[in-house]
Amino acid sequence: MSTQQGYGQFCPVAKASEILATRWTPLIMREFISGSSGFNEIHRGVPLMSRPLLAQRLRELMRAGVIVHDGRGAYRLTERGESLAPIIIAMGLWGRQWVESAPDGPDWDAGVLMWDMRRRIDTASLPPGRTVLQFDYSDAPREMSRWWLLIEDDDVDLCQSDPGFEVDLYIASTVRVMGRVWIGQRALLPAMESGEIRAHGRINLERSISRWLMLSVIAEEAMKQSRLTAH
Repeated sequence: MSTQQGYGQFCPVAKASEILATRWTPLIMREFISGSSGFNEIHRGVPLMSRPLLAQRLRELMRAGVIVHDGRGAYRLTERGESLAPIIIAMGLWGRQWVESAPDGPDWDAGVLMWDMRRRIDTASLPPGRTVLQFDYSDAPREMSRWWLLIEDDDVDLCQSDPGFEVDLYIASTVRVMGRVWIGQRALLPAMESGEIRAHGRINLERSISRWLMLSVIAEEAMKQSRLTAH
C-alpha cells in the first residue's frame, strides 16, 4: 500500500491494519478460507459489495502478497495469506460471542446463508448418486424463500429455481433460526426437536443431517475449542 493510505507507524498492529482494516477485506478473506477462489464465487459471498470495489480489494491483496492470481480466473492464498486464517476465524469467534444481529434487522440473508451452506456439505456422508435438498424459509422475502441444493458425487450446486428432480429431503425453518444454528449459537438437533427446523423426506437423510451438514467454519472451530476446554 502507498504511504498515503497507511497509518505512518512502524507498529505491527498498524502495518497489519493497513491490509486488514479496510472495508470488506475481512469478509473477502473469510471467503478465501471458506474455499472460494473465482471472482464470481467470491462476490456471491459478499453480494452487497460492488464488483469494481471487489476488484480493487483483490488487487490490494495481491500487492500485499496475501493472494495470487493463477491467470485462469482463480485466486489463491499465499503462505502469507494462509497465516491470516486464524485471525479471521478469531474475529468470527469474537463476533459470535459478543455481537448479536438484531432479530428484526437486515442481516438475515437467506442467499448468504445458502451460499455458505453449499460449500459445507460433506458429500462423503451422503448416499451415492444424486441428492436433492429443498430449503424453505418462512421469514425471507418471497423471491428468496425457497432454495435447492443439487448434489451429485462431490459437486454441490445451489439453485433458486426448481432443478426438476425429485426432492429427497425438505427442510423448513426461518433464516433467523437456521442462521444461528449455522454459526454455532444454537444446536441443530434441539432446534429440530422443538420444531423450529422441520425436515421430512428420506429418513436416512433426516437422521444423518448432523453428519452431512457440517455447519460454518466458525461453528466448527468453536466446537473444537469447546471440546479442548472440556478435556
